[in-house]
Amino acid sequence: MPSLAELIEAGDVDALHDWLGETGVLETSEELARLDPDDKGLAFRLLPRDRALEVFELLDPPDQQQVLEGLRADRVRHIVESMDPDDRARLLDEMPAMVAHRLIGQLSPHERALTNVLLGYPPESAGRVMSPEFVSLRADMTVEEALAKVRQAGRAAETIYALAVTDGHRRLVGVVSLKKLVLEDTHTVVGDLMATDVHSVRVTDDQEYAARLIQEADLLALPVVDGDDRIVGVFTFDDAMEVLEREQTEDIARQSATTPLGRPYMSASAFGLARARATWLLVLIVAAGLTVQVLQHFEVELATVVTLALFIPLLSGTGGNSGSQAAVAVIRAMAVGEVRFPDLPRVIWREARVGLMLGLMLGAASLIPVGLFFGSDMATVVGLTLVAICTWATLAGSMLPLLAQRFGVDPTVVSAPLITTLVDATGLIIYFLIARAVLDLTA
Repeated sequence: MPSLAELIEAGDVDALHDWLGETGVLETSEELARLDPDDKGLAFRLLPRDRALEVFELLDPPDQQQVLEGLRADRVRHIVESMDPDDRARLLDEMPAMVAHRLIGQLSPHERALTNVLLGYPPESAGRVMSPEFVSLRADMTVEEALAKVRQAGRAAETIYALAVTDGHRRLVGVVSLKKLVLEDTHTVVGDLMATDVHSVRVTDDQEYAARLIQEADLLALPVVDGDDRIVGVFTFDDAMEVLEREQTEDIARQSATTPLGRPYMSASAFGLARARATWLLVLIVAAGLTVQVLQHFEVELATVVTLALFIPLLSGTGGNSGSQAAVAVIRAMAVGEVRFPDLPRVIWREARVGLMLGLMLGAASLIPVGLFFGSDMATVVGLTLVAICTWATLAGSMLPLLAQRFGVDPTVVSAPLITTLVDATGLIIYFLIARAVLDLTA
């Protein structure tokens, strides 16, 4: 079956109509995202009206913008008005300020108020991505009254499967599932059914923290409260998955020494991709200058024993790889809440032993081949250096992410490429100092 892009290129409008009418919403959104910007609006205009909004809400905000650019003003207004408030706020966040302001002004008073509430919370906060449309119940309601309220207000709510329970002042006191309400006697009081051990977050809490909490506690929805513990929204499971996907994408970018694109790969221009990578490459070039300085400082040793130069790539690579392994393991443990800054002494003790064991294994494995070809003294230098470098690199790779977080720096910034570069320079210092001692070289 031809792809959407192939049908557009062929200009077969009838086949396009058939494809868009028969293909599932998810597959349609994926194919739409892969199109050139000019073609996205064309394909979207041919979508059946009853499926267009579903497809649109599955697109990432940069793709949504490109779709809107190819539509008439009245269609744009209808789509933006029909979106869920949290999805709308995320789209407007990505738009130029003037365009976003104009679209907000075209919304109905009710939708405009909901959108402005979300946009008023800090970026990256739970309040920014929560849904302000929810159903809450009072603890003194009967099950019959609660179900009547769900039927009345549930259509506008993003989720009704986990319902917040409040007191007379809208303060959160518990949560009850729709399943319990349906299965219990209609005269039972909601307060007797609710769970009082409630997980919740404040509107100013970090959205990644909220998403992790939903994941760890196996929740369908997480109540979001203000400073007075009054419920103001819900953070749903699908919101959590989107947040975690974005955070993971950013972490992967930083771990590979790239600035996060903030948009899907196929939506980024070649210039945008180059710009995202160039900054970090320049930083790493400057950091790699330390290696040049180290080699210059030990040029006498290199000139005296030329064989030393042969093992520089091996030792630098081993040190960088050891540090990267430790950094990735610790950053991942931090991301899922397994490791925190107070655990630093335990992490240091654990990774020091790991690095030492790795160094001893690699050093022992190198003794025979290096000794056979380059002599016992050189084998001793390489073996001792591997022990020292692996221990130091593993320690550095495990400590730096925790220290970075302590000082308010994203741990992924001090990730594999940067640690590798720094360990290269310090590893060479260790190597030449050991060579001086074992080979009895004069400085």
